[in-house]
Amino acid sequence: MAYNINKQQATFGEFLRSWRMVQGLTAQQVCERADISLMTLRKLERGDGTVRLESAFQVARALGILDSVVDAADPLRTDLGRARAELLNRKRAR
Repeated sequence: MAYNINKQQATFGEFLRSWRMVQGLTAQQVCERADISLMTLRKLERGDGTVRLESAFQVARALGILDSVVDAADPLRTDLGRARAELLNRKRAR
């Protein structure tokens, strides 16, 4: 079964909106903290895939969750990543 990226984008956007809501922040406050437009935030919260990754990171930083978002992608946080950690120091095969 193919992984539905659009669904994951929408879920991520909902989570960002939820973080904003539980912190009692308005959309405008997050936009000011993240230095993005309201339209960009709205797109991100709706899961629009055209929003730049940098903008998503700026919002995550404004919400205080950037470190958690980045850490989630760390392969060393997984059993597989730790088991194959020696591959992380190798140079790419030519």
